[in-house]
Amino acid sequence: MSDKAEPSIAGMREDYQNEPLRRKDLAETPFEQFHSWFSKAREAGIREPNAMTLSTIGLDQIPTSRTVLLKDLDQRGFTFFTNYQSRKGLEIEAHPGASLLFLWKEQARQIIVRGRVEKVSLDESEAYFQSRPYDSRIGAWASEQSTMIPNREWLVERNQMFCERYPETDQPDCVPIPEFWGGYRVLPSSMEFWQGGHGRLHDRFVYTKTDQGNWTIERLSP
Repeated sequence: MSDKAEPSIAGMREDYQNEPLRRKDLAETPFEQFHSWFSKAREAGIREPNAMTLSTIGLDQIPTSRTVLLKDLDQRGFTFFTNYQSRKGLEIEAHPGASLLFLWKEQARQIIVRGRVEKVSLDESEAYFQSRPYDSRIGAWASEQSTMIPNREWLVERNQMFCERYPETDQPDCVPIPEFWGGYRVLPSSMEFWQGGHGRLHDRFVYTKTDQGNWTIERLSP
């Protein structure tokens, strides 16, 4: 072990060196702005830039967060897929609102999306499900997501059971979509764009959707 003392957690910090973000630099809609930053994150080689923290309201009224992957984005909102009977599924059913957080720390940028949640159509869910690798489709059947299980062997045996039930045939429909599995779309009511700045002079802009369906843009104090 090194004799060098570890730095305190309180002393861990970075001074960001980004150029200031101005109102004139922003697109007129948050979707255009998201695509701009997302494209730059991909070009920079950031690993899984579509990873996002999904926060929902727990059944005990305490928020719950987990990381999921963005799988589609259009002018309606942000889509991800999961087991409808999972903890997140049950929480969304009880409280159909959520927050998404994209963090690209290598670029000192983050985006917060808040809005209502709805299920996507069965056609959309089926199309995505059949595009997944065989093992992932089997895994959707094998995992009773968020429930307590006795051990890993139980999961492995269950996975094998569904492999035997739905053998791989190189056809996308060799594994049917489970009725308990599908997509959700977060319909943004606000989207906040944060960029780290020197000396904690960070830049924060929030797009808020009006009753008329337009977007206002305001700068927030960091």
